[in-house]
Amino acid sequence: MTVQNKIDLDIFQLVFEVITKSENADTMANQLAQVLVGALGLKGATIFVLNPELEELEILASSGLSINYVNKGPVLVDKSIKLSSNREPVIISDVTTSDRLQYPEKAKEEDIRAIVSLPITLHGKIVGALRLYRSQVWDISERDIEHLQVVAQNIGVALMYFRLANAVLSVKETVNEVHSVWL
Repeated sequence: MTVQNKIDLDIFQLVFEVITKSENADTMANQLAQVLVGALGLKGATIFVLNPELEELEILASSGLSINYVNKGPVLVDKSIKLSSNREPVIISDVTTSDRLQYPEKAKEEDIRAIVSLPITLHGKIVGALRLYRSQVWDISERDIEHLQVVAQNIGVALMYFRLANAVLSVKETVNEVHSVWL
């Protein structure tokens, strides 16, 4: 049986439209999670950012998942789905046969049967993760994994852009404050 590709040019266009038209990271992440859930027929999607001090993945945006699942507890880097060598996607086609979940009972309660977790990287460093959840076993194609890696890379670039834009805005506001004091 051949695994069907689900990600096509139309989905890429939607994803890149969300990324390029968003004015901040929160809006971009929320809209992107919603687009991925709808376009791919997923149970849910979550975009995490890494908190290196706490060694936790913190939720930036989530769509399709219950508040109980989203608030299940801290997602610890060393106990959650390990991104092999912190560079490769992790595909759990059937969570009922996997020992890689930090909260397996919560996944079962949420009716999550499969998870695809992709690292969000920037300059070779992990800055977050994109996680996609399905209610059925998922035999995802290699081509779709490659396309999702491109999406995750673009999320990393967008997060850097928003961080730089916020820094520039902060500097501009400081300069304006200093300038107004001197006048």
